[in-house]
Amino acid sequence: MMPDPPNVILFDIDGTLLNTGGAGIKAFYKAIEDTYPSELDKCGGSLSLDMAGSTDWGLAIEIFQALGIEDSMNEREVFFAQYIQCLENNLSDPNYKGSLMPGITELLEKLFNEVNKGKVVLGILTGNIATGASLKLKKYQVDKYFCFGAYGDDHHDRNVLGPIALKRGESYHGLELGKSPVTVIGDTAKDIYCARAMGAQAVAVSSGSISYEELAEHDPDLLFKDFTDYESAYKMICRC
Repeated sequence: MMPDPPNVILFDIDGTLLNTGGAGIKAFYKAIEDTYPSELDKCGGSLSLDMAGSTDWGLAIEIFQALGIEDSMNEREVFFAQYIQCLENNLSDPNYKGSLMPGITELLEKLFNEVNKGKVVLGILTGNIATGASLKLKKYQVDKYFCFGAYGDDHHDRNVLGPIALKRGESYHGLELGKSPVTVIGDTAKDIYCARAMGAQAVAVSSGSISYEELAEHDPDLLFKDFTDYESAYKMICRC
């Protein structure tokens, strides 16, 4: 008898796994100020971005449109290089009081035990560009749980990232994941719709900036306030 295909579980980062204490958002805005000071002055000196669940590439497009800058790969590389420098500075600044979200360490440990048994495949599905994602995961020491992912510099549309993550998971693990049950875990409505776009189980958690009630309006398959009760969350997420 063939073994059951592993559960593929894809985690968002900000608001789901961890909170940088504002280090990430402040780095993004600082990068805008540092890279485009004159263009920013012409727009009144500031921009307001809806960052929750957005991809960094998508945000860059929004910034360029607001500032009258033509979007290009080179322009994004210049901006993201400055952003990464700002992010590294902020993550090393003790004034930013970031932390892992409640229950995340315990939940990841339980899931990782299943990874070692071949029953679960863990990955990242985030709007962060890959370098930014790596910096955040390493800062909060959860990078060891994740060997592949899809990121905000793979595509500007978050709904396109799911299949990219699966393909990378197949390549890394040498597995066919086409028949695997897939779960996407995130803290915004955009995570829920990303899960829907790939036919995955949508798990929402209100540990980020979006309230439990607002997330409920988008009808996720599972909804948690946080993962403090990681035992129950583990059983429900893994459908066991």
